[in-house]
This record gives sequence, structure tokens and C-alpha cells, in this order.
Amino acid sequence: MTELAIDLTVSISLHDWILSIAICSMTKVIYSLYIDIPKDELDPQPPYHNDTMPKTLRTKEKMAQYYDWLKAMQQSYADAIGVEYKLFHYDEQYIKFKDTFADKPYITTYNIVNFYKVHLMYELAKTYDEILYIDFDVVPLENESFFDHWNLKQNGMAILSNRKHINLTLHKMIVDRELHEEFGANPSYTSNRSPTAKYWNCRALLTENNMSGANDVYNTGIVGVTSDQLKQLAYFENFDELLQEMKELKEDEYSMYPPHITDMFGWDNETIWSYKMQLNNCTAQLLTSEWHHFMDHHSWIAHGSKFVHVINKDFAHVKDWYEKNNI
Repeated sequence: MTELAIDLTVSISLHDWILSIAICSMTKVIYSLYIDIPKDELDPQPPYHNDTMPKTLRTKEKMAQYYDWLKAMQQSYADAIGVEYKLFHYDEQYIKFKDTFADKPYITTYNIVNFYKVHLMYELAKTYDEILYIDFDVVPLENESFFDHWNLKQNGMAILSNRKHINLTLHKMIVDRELHEEFGANPSYTSNRSPTAKYWNCRALLTENNMSGANDVYNTGIVGVTSDQLKQLAYFENFDELLQEMKELKEDEYSMYPPHITDMFGWDNETIWSYKMQLNNCTAQLLTSEWHHFMDHHSWIAHGSKFVHVINKDFAHVKDWYEKNNI
């Protein structure tokens, strides 16, 4: 074999290797979503802990203020692990999706945005085998590959269970409500976005369909999933009928649940995710606090955290922590 032939063979082999790496990386994607909801479409919510401004307004303000930094942090993480990153915005695609809810005035814009992020998951699954969704208020702190660590194809979708934050005792909830009314003490379920609200809403859906009410309230702020797992979940199958059923459960004057429970019912994406997990016998590997660190009541980051979910929107603390630790 001539020297030219040897060089050509090596060149072709190198080309095939590079191409195979490129194809492999293209089967994975990380995406997020930034929808700046107009002020007149924000739903009323109580403030974050130790704040006075409604959380919807605070979120709008802080997300806009730190937009460039949040995007850069997520893009940098995707670049570091060699995976494509996509950030979706308030555009024609979103408006078209939002318009499909025009006949359902009881669905808030917040609900629609969270349904949209799941819709995008299914759209991306047409091209990518493995998908990592992260809320725009999720900040990657280290460059360890999520896909390598969790091995979605072998071990199942990766998602956090919020079960430890759920109030399962109806009697305690009644006492909490009475204390709130008499002394102004805040119960743990002050919002229909709380894990407790989603748990009882999902429980009602399950029992209405002759299933056990037990469920894990999954947090969709960080989700690793494959295209096949999304097919099994079948999130949007019979979707309109499900939304109507949820409406009837909320408005049922003869409900088996007391008013302080049905008042919390709504149309949250995580309620439906938990319901579909049970309905379609889906399984999941549960994210650890390292990979989904909640920063909520206190601005504190645990040692070894990979992703921090900045629930309280104190991005200044996270940015300062990140820079001080020279990560």
C-alpha cells in the first residue's frame, strides 16, 4: 500500500469518527423557555418568602433583569458537555399554541406557558432521542454531563418528586386554615401552585377514574426524558377531555373533598404529568438534591449542587456564589 493510500485511509477513518461523534451529540438536546407574560395576564399569587411583591410580578422583574446571565449560564453548560442548546421565546409558534386555548378562559397564561414547555418536548422528540428540559430559572453550577450521569435510555426518565413537601393530612390542613383565618398564619398550601394543591388535584383525578389516589407530585422544572418515554407518557392524549374533567372536579358542589381542597384545584402541568405517570404505568428515576437543588425559603446552595433551581428568584445570590467559588 502506498503512503498516499495509507494517508487517505487514515483520513477517511478520522472523518468517519468525527462524523459519528457529531451524529451522537445531535441525538441529545437541552432546551429552556423564556416567556415574558404581559402584566395584565399574570395570575394573582402570594409573595415569595420574606417578600412583599406578588411572586408573579417578582418573577417577571427578576427574569428580565438576569436574562442575559441565565441564558449564558445554560448555553455554557450545554457547550461544555457537547450538546445543542435551544431557548424558546414569545414568538409566532407560542402565539399559535396559546390561541388553541381561546375557548378555555379558565386556563391562565401561566398554565398555557407550562403546557407549552411540554408541547416543545414532544416537538423536539421528533428530531432528538434524549431531551433535557430546564426552567429558565435553573442555573447549572458544574459541567458534569446530565446525560452521562442519569443514562435515560437505560434507567428511565429523570425527574424530581415533590412528595416530601406535600401535606397529606386533611385534618391538619383544616387546622392550618382555621389558624390562617384567625391569626393570619400562612398555611403550607397558600397557592394552587403548591405541591400540596397538585397532589390533591391529581388524587381526585385518579380516584375519579377508579385508580388509587397515591401519586408523586413530579416537578417539571428539570426533566430528562427520551422520545420513547414521551410516547408512553402520552401527555396530550385526550387532552381537551382531561381539562374539562378537571374543570368539573373543581366546580363539583357535591365533591367528596371539602372546599379548602377543591379551592386549590386547577389545571397545572405537573398535576397532569403525575396523573399520566400513573395512568400509563410510567416509571422514573428520581433526581437527587444535587441535580435539582431547591433555593426557596432561604438563599443557600448546598455543597456539590449541579443545578440550582432558583425558586425565590434571588439570582444575585447565585451569581455571587458562583463567582466566589471560581466555578
